[in-house]
Amino acid sequence: MFYAQDITFASMLKAKEEAISSVQVSLFTCQYEEDEEILPKHFINLGNLERSVLDKNPILRQRKLPLIADILHLLAENSNAEYLIYTNVDIGLMPYFYNYVADKIKEGHDALVINRRRLQAQYTKVEELPSIYADLGASHPGFDCFVFKRSLFESFVLGDICVGISFIGVALAHNIFSLAEKPLFVPDAHLTFHIGTEVLVPRTNVFYQHNRKQFFTKVYPALKEHFDIRKFPYAALPLHKRALKWMLNPSLFTSNYLNLEGKSFIQKCKTRLDGIRWRILQK
Repeated sequence: MFYAQDITFASMLKAKEEAISSVQVSLFTCQYEEDEEILPKHFINLGNLERSVLDKNPILRQRKLPLIADILHLLAENSNAEYLIYTNVDIGLMPYFYNYVADKIKEGHDALVINRRRLQAQYTKVEELPSIYADLGASHPGFDCFVFKRSLFESFVLGDICVGISFIGVALAHNIFSLAEKPLFVPDAHLTFHIGTEVLVPRTNVFYQHNRKQFFTKVYPALKEHFDIRKFPYAALPLHKRALKWMLNPSLFTSNYLNLEGKSFIQKCKTRLDGIRWRILQK
């Protein structure tokens, strides 16, 4: 993270500079008091965070990880942007990132989930950004960059999920796929990057277990009634490809897929039967 954060900050500033005149971008930061000395220049400081996941779970020790709800509340309360963006602190941006996002918003999308490209951990300097931009890297199945209309955030359910560990992206993505009217999933575009090719943390990690429990006890049950398979990733693919991709993606869940696929099948059958009924009645 020592190297990745500086590169991330520089890439965000570069992307802001490259944004066309009609795209207004503001960059914000929030942090703990002890981290103020490393704040990037030209970012707006929203203030210090008051609590961490350690305050919510007495089992956890050492890692003072922020709660995603606290970060997003600070952002929403201290900005007036129509769209909010959250990216993990080690996710860099390509120079055209904000222009791409603006184009998709103009097309009518009220939220985007953008997957990163994974690069080999050979880059350590901001001066290497041109080489980083040129490195296509490999795709990544997880979710770590989120764009959403401000009004959607009012309905988000995030529990006490913390950043910096698995299920942060799962929670944000499920909120977007459930609550947005026209979400867009961008799995392979060359828009963001992460230095390092790792995908998952060990499932024995106690912070992983905390986030997982928060998702399945607080987030998932509250959002479940809003699930619609047509708004989730891979919805436009043929059935066999959709099933395979959903079941292989570690950020989606097979049981949820089967439930939604069954619900969709029943709805399609009902629609067809209703159509038959109406044609018979018209004769």
